[in-house]
Amino acid sequence: MFLAAAALSYDAPRAAQPLTIDGKMDEAAWQAAPWTPFFVDIEGDAKPNPRFKTRAKMTWDDQYFYIAAEMEEPDLWATYDKHDMVIFHEHDFEAFFDPDGDGLHYFEFEINARNTGWDLHLDKPYKDKGKADNGWEIPGLKTAVSLRGTLNNPGDRDQGWTVEMAFPWSAFNRGPRAAVAPKPDEAWRVNFSRVEWQLRVKDGKYEKVPGTKEDNWVWSPQGVINMHVPEKWGTVRFR
Repeated sequence: MFLAAAALSYDAPRAAQPLTIDGKMDEAAWQAAPWTPFFVDIEGDAKPNPRFKTRAKMTWDDQYFYIAAEMEEPDLWATYDKHDMVIFHEHDFEAFFDPDGDGLHYFEFEINARNTGWDLHLDKPYKDKGKADNGWEIPGLKTAVSLRGTLNNPGDRDQGWTVEMAFPWSAFNRGPRAAVAPKPDEAWRVNFSRVEWQLRVKDGKYEKVPGTKEDNWVWSPQGVINMHVPEKWGTVRFR
């Protein structure tokens, strides 16, 4: 049985000023935040490197946990346009948070290139008979995407898309930990996933290639095709 590589870690620098969420990552705080390594297959070294590059950055202040990601993408595709649709049935970017690192009461957010989001909370992982609560919402969440290409147009070759997100600390309001900003040097369990499908063009529109499964590309490899193993997530330390 394949064993996952050691979980990755990231030191998130503190932002001196609030960020404008526009999908562009042009503020000084983003320049000071390091990139993660390029994402790998969810199973780690057991699988080939992803077809397209993905990387992320993180920073924070008293109000928000800021996350941004840059994705190489030749076929910008997203049709889901209603909040809390099952976004991973198309291309998406996903963020997972376990503030106290106990594997319980963790949070998930998914977003696509139309800036449509899905937020949910789990009391425990599905493997432990956990149930997703789609009623969990994120008042004050800010998100934006920036496209390098044209959405849902198979007639051209795109370059990619960028997503920028600001999660208010008050959103992480389930479980024993208070929903407040972390203390300096506090660490959370965090991971990111990108879901990518193989596409073909039919009648002038993108559709999934029949009989193919999605690719799952992640920051910190899970070792299994399952993001809901929070003990295998990476660690983010708030510096």
